[in-house]
Amino acid sequence: MNDILEYAARRLFMGLLVVVAVSILIFSLMQFMPGDPIQMISDPRVSELRKAQLRETWGLDQPVYLQYFFWIGRILRGDFGTSIVSGQQVLTMIKARLPYTLMLTGTALLLQYIIAVPLGLIAAVKRNTRLDHAAITLSVILWSIPTFWLGILLMLVFAIQLNLLPLSGFSGIHSLILPVATMTLPSLASVLRLTRSEVLEVLRERYVVTAAAKGLKKNRVLMAHVLRNALIPVTVMFFLYLPWLIGGSVIIESIFAWPGMGGLLWRSISLQDFPVVQGIVLMIALLTVLSNTLGDILAGLLDPRVRMELRGEIL
Repeated sequence: MNDILEYAARRLFMGLLVVVAVSILIFSLMQFMPGDPIQMISDPRVSELRKAQLRETWGLDQPVYLQYFFWIGRILRGDFGTSIVSGQQVLTMIKARLPYTLMLTGTALLLQYIIAVPLGLIAAVKRNTRLDHAAITLSVILWSIPTFWLGILLMLVFAIQLNLLPLSGFSGIHSLILPVATMTLPSLASVLRLTRSEVLEVLRERYVVTAAAKGLKKNRVLMAHVLRNALIPVTVMFFLYLPWLIGGSVIIESIFAWPGMGGLLWRSISLQDFPVVQGIVLMIALLTVLSNTLGDILAGLLDPRVRMELRGEIL
């Protein structure tokens, strides 16, 4: 356990370095975006003197490196800044939107695993049968579907033509169905194929062959020997998928007008609301580091081979 904790501490430290690098990168890129946020939010009749005062108020008249140090200093104090467009605190805006994003991505992730893992297991056990070929074909089709096209198609069929579900926005649990389906279906393919390949690999291991040769029932071999080891990388991947889903939810939230961080990020980029963009990207980077660290710790707890490798690294 101490080996795992030491390894997790090192990975967390490396992750914090990544967060710092991401913060520098996104802050720098914001400075090279075309246009001027003060020009975009100001009335054309506003004088240049007033615009200069606004730039001074928001610190946009300072050198880039000073702006960054001021910004990161406020972050360390829990102050993510103030939106140039709305005048609200960025952290308040993120807190209001984050639960909706986690609701969407969390539901999609759970459904993705609940559906894909059993299908991958069945496809591996029934290898080279029609069921296996159907599962592989389904995964290829789902993986090939563009997310934005699938979202628009589902809206046209279930919201407009059949009028069964809300078109956009959040008005209750039923509003989750279309955006969750749009996010879940294409992602099923990767989990299904990963589960199938891992189960096939474990089925070829000597201890599984030995257990079957001893006369153990097939279901017991699958549950006690195959699934226990095959699902280790699949379980770890659960945590690694979360930040990717949060980042990828920008398109889906924009299509369905979902009141989450993705829609806020898209709107803030369009309006060049630098503090909001920087705060959201930094939050996604933090979630990514946290998810990766949890995945590493879980891998060490579940897989003895990882613990042996960790002892070798530390020694």
